[in-house]
Amino acid sequence: MPVGRDGWFEAAAPIPVEGGVRVRTARGSIGAQWWSRRFVHLLEETCDGGRLARGRAYARKGQVIEYAVTAGLVTALVQGSRPQPYRVRIAIPAYAPATWDLICAELAGRALYRAALLAGEMPPEIEEVFAALGWPLFPAALDLHCTCPDHGVPCKHLSAVLYVLAEAFDDDPFLVLRWRGRGREELLAALRGTAVDPPAPADPPTVPDVPDVPFADRMADFYGPAVSLARLRDGAAGPPTPPELLLRALEPPPVTVRHRPLLDLLRPAYRALPDGDPPGSPHASAT
Repeated sequence: MPVGRDGWFEAAAPIPVEGGVRVRTARGSIGAQWWSRRFVHLLEETCDGGRLARGRAYARKGQVIEYAVTAGLVTALVQGSRPQPYRVRIAIPAYAPATWDLICAELAGRALYRAALLAGEMPPEIEEVFAALGWPLFPAALDLHCTCPDHGVPCKHLSAVLYVLAEAFDDDPFLVLRWRGRGREELLAALRGTAVDPPAPADPPTVPDVPDVPFADRMADFYGPAVSLARLRDGAAGPPTPPELLLRALEPPPVTVRHRPLLDLLRPAYRALPDGDPPGSPHASAT
């Protein structure tokens, strides 16, 4: 197969695949959920844009015949222009069972994250939990291998599988965790079986003690408050509201800053609001 001036193998029409794995996104970015977008952003930061574009075309044509996700490894078959499909391997470090026990204990100790995972959702903050423990959720680098004759990494066959994988993450966020070494059922069983002390109940609001005075004796000041407004304010305090509640309620905007979703950048600023101005603000006090 001849090699072009840019070092790539010259494009040849791939053999069509009947019933291949085809991504749903016909144009534009692939990945709708925050975790799949984060994976795609990591790819586009570290991989050649031209090769990724050719891989997207393969993924949209359905050239990926099949793929499988196991602990630390994704394997796939991709049909190219030659009769024999190419074999693709994408490896990352899988965390050991003892490491996962610590991760599960940390997740189980956070009621909101535990409840979201048990409901089949992937809270954005889970990435921070992994990072704080020193074990990132998403890999910084991928070990990529394809049996095609193109020595460039990633080739279009690898790129196609990476994009198919990103959209598979949309459908099942637990694939991300399976790739890191802990399957869905095993993770949920660990979370269900972890004893978590319930939070202490909040004290009920204090009801001001107002003396019962006959109406006839209160004709002159009936519409005035029987207790000071300060006492009413003290008893009306409710449970604290998470500072980033608005970010959780709104649909995430399709905006990135240096390949990072906008919400990931806004979340720390919102959390800093109760304590004063966000970090980096010109009004923030020096320490």
